[in-house]
Amino acid sequence: MRKRELIAGFSKLDRLQKIDKVLHHIQEEQNIKAELESYRHTNPQVQKLFDEFSENTITNFFMPYGISPNVLINGKLYHVPMVIEESSVVAAASNSAKFWSTRGGFKASVKSMHKIGQVHFVWEGDGAKLHYLMPDIKERLIKRTALITSNMRARGGGILDIELVDMTAQLDNYYQLKATFDTRDSMGANFINTCLEEFAAELRMFFLECKHFTDHERDVQIIMSILSNFTPECVVECLVECPIDDLAGVDDTLTPLEFAQKFEKAVRIAQIDIHRATTHNKGIFNGIDAVALATGQDFRAIEACGHTFASRNGRYSSLTDVSIENGVFKYTLTVALAVGTIGGLTALHPLAKRSLQLLDNPNAEQLMMILATMGMANNFSAVKSLITKGIQLGHMKMHLLNILNHFGATLAEKEAAVEHFKTHKVSFSGVEDFLICIREKEVPNTI
Repeated sequence: MRKRELIAGFSKLDRLQKIDKVLHHIQEEQNIKAELESYRHTNPQVQKLFDEFSENTITNFFMPYGISPNVLINGKLYHVPMVIEESSVVAAASNSAKFWSTRGGFKASVKSMHKIGQVHFVWEGDGAKLHYLMPDIKERLIKRTALITSNMRARGGGILDIELVDMTAQLDNYYQLKATFDTRDSMGANFINTCLEEFAAELRMFFLECKHFTDHERDVQIIMSILSNFTPECVVECLVECPIDDLAGVDDTLTPLEFAQKFEKAVRIAQIDIHRATTHNKGIFNGIDAVALATGQDFRAIEACGHTFASRNGRYSSLTDVSIENGVFKYTLTVALAVGTIGGLTALHPLAKRSLQLLDNPNAEQLMMILATMGMANNFSAVKSLITKGIQLGHMKMHLLNILNHFGATLAEKEAAVEHFKTHKVSFSGVEDFLICIREKEVPNTI
């Protein structure tokens, strides 16, 4: 292996030169080059679009694009696209969707869609004076951004409020302008950030021009102007419920009431134990993220917001709640998340656009409900498996093909393995032993 070297001016190189530089130290250079080329799109215009989504791109990275069918949300049937590489997520969501489709389906509602942006600044002056002048500042900020917000206001959105937040008790001389926005069907990050930067510029002008300030008080330091990905007022709720007797058949070893009570205990554990809560909520985001990716959303922002929301009461906890009252089992998910159905990748990425078409071109509110539903669907299946047969049985069976591919199994070997492991526990070592035996013409009976 050749020695790696610092690469000067990497961004200025063309794609093939970038590949040469990156692979220079690898012995399989030519094989890897051919492989990288094989993942390029055959349509040059589409590939150019992909290249321009990011920087220093040299090829494409494929992810499985699957469908979870028969998802009933508020009486409407969806076939939901999901992009995820983890085995069993799509199957789990699909199984849950099928289960609840005969029990009323999922009920979802959006509580609000407000988003937040902040101008962070440091100012050494009389705080009471600043609070007194805030109505004048707010008026100037609204006027300064009137042209920027005109289209958003025409759609019923825009700037909802601007308030002064005094944080000087936590950090010397630190204040915020905290603005609340409604960006309608747009995710709104660029819109919000543009408004905030105009706020910062106008705030500087206000401090320079206002006659109420001393010379010393005219000096304001803008630290940064940026939206917050924590949107505690952009919240969606999803629930499923049915008479406890309708849970019959979920598991052969538990009565419907026993299943409901065991399920409730599992959720309570996720509410009080941070270790379990993290994995519990991860299962929710398996579903949410998969739809977010398929529809061109910022899944990193969605995750960050969701986990912060899970800590809103001072400690990290489950995003779900459960009740068993008057003979009814009710399971609820409440999560803060922000999405958009216009702008960004939703219009640019070919498959993101198609995903939205598959979902009947939902608005942002409808897409929030779909994401939450798929999070709950995957989570319900996960908890159900955990308290009955265990997570590994179903998960490892879905993972079987990945293990077989790892060992380079042929089509015939895969078919034999799938049949064999219908009645045997799947494990990495078990699959390896099976392949060794079958390649020696001796099919094992008790692996």
